[in-house]
Amino acid sequence: MKTRTALWRQTPPAIFPVALGFTGLGLAWRNAALVLPVPTAIGDMLLGMAAAFYLYFLVTYVAKLIARPAVLQEDLKTPAGRAGVAALAMVLMLLGLVLHIHGLPGAPVWFAGIGLHVVASVMAVVALLKMPQEARLVSPFQLLTFVGLIVAPVAGIKLGYPQLSLWLALYSLIPFAIISVLYVGKLFQATPPPPLRPALVIFLAPTGLFAIAFGQLGMRLAFDIFYVGALGLALIFLLRARWLTQGGFMPSWGAFTFPIAVFTNMNAIAATTGLVPWAEIGVVVGLAIGTPFILYIVIKAGQAFIRGELAKKSGAGIA
Repeated sequence: MKTRTALWRQTPPAIFPVALGFTGLGLAWRNAALVLPVPTAIGDMLLGMAAAFYLYFLVTYVAKLIARPAVLQEDLKTPAGRAGVAALAMVLMLLGLVLHIHGLPGAPVWFAGIGLHVVASVMAVVALLKMPQEARLVSPFQLLTFVGLIVAPVAGIKLGYPQLSLWLALYSLIPFAIISVLYVGKLFQATPPPPLRPALVIFLAPTGLFAIAFGQLGMRLAFDIFYVGALGLALIFLLRARWLTQGGFMPSWGAFTFPIAVFTNMNAIAATTGLVPWAEIGVVVGLAIGTPFILYIVIKAGQAFIRGELAKKSGAGIA
């Protein structure tokens, strides 16, 4: 009789992009309450649920690493694994903001997220250098690994670190530009198969995050450029939704969650600051589409984890 591996021993990093999007959804509702007649309690409830979701998987993943530290190297061998480890750190940055919103000290958690993301990026580079050339091809998943620090300014500006937030945003522009140029060139050569198509939507996340960062820093021209860019990408992805979701639910669907949440937050912040008079429309559209879709993915990812499918299909290591 075959013994089933304990779930915590196969916790996949692929669950953390879902946690990132779940947290972003809670913040989107919290920010929406500033411009729409909706109660902040909805955002707070979602943030509480997202935090519990994240902390559960954080504990099980840490337990997995303690049981067999070498499993981290196995997780870092796949694009989804490297992106997931980066997302783990990115959620911490957002949780720093969540704590601040509720009157608790969020800076230590925010700095912990930044430090962990730097470590994750370095480890990803080391892992990539050990792989054959064909395994190092550029992909949207690398945006989380190497551009993920653009999440930091979202919380950092409100935590009282505008100068550090500016430098983190400017630094993030470099890998964002490199990955974008290289991947667009790759798209002209071949069409991504269905399992990889959802990852294309990841490009919306940093584009919207740059708009949020530059908007809050008062850099109007930079904000306008990235805001228009994010709107354009969102429209393209919406029109190509059927093509992007062809093949049904798979682990890569986690890539849909955070970009949708970022788009909604971007419009909420743009409306709050008066940068875009009609941004409330984007908030309504983002919440209407994002809320059921992100929650659906959260549930499906949880079910896939319980069945052991998420770890298997995402190539996660087992302790």
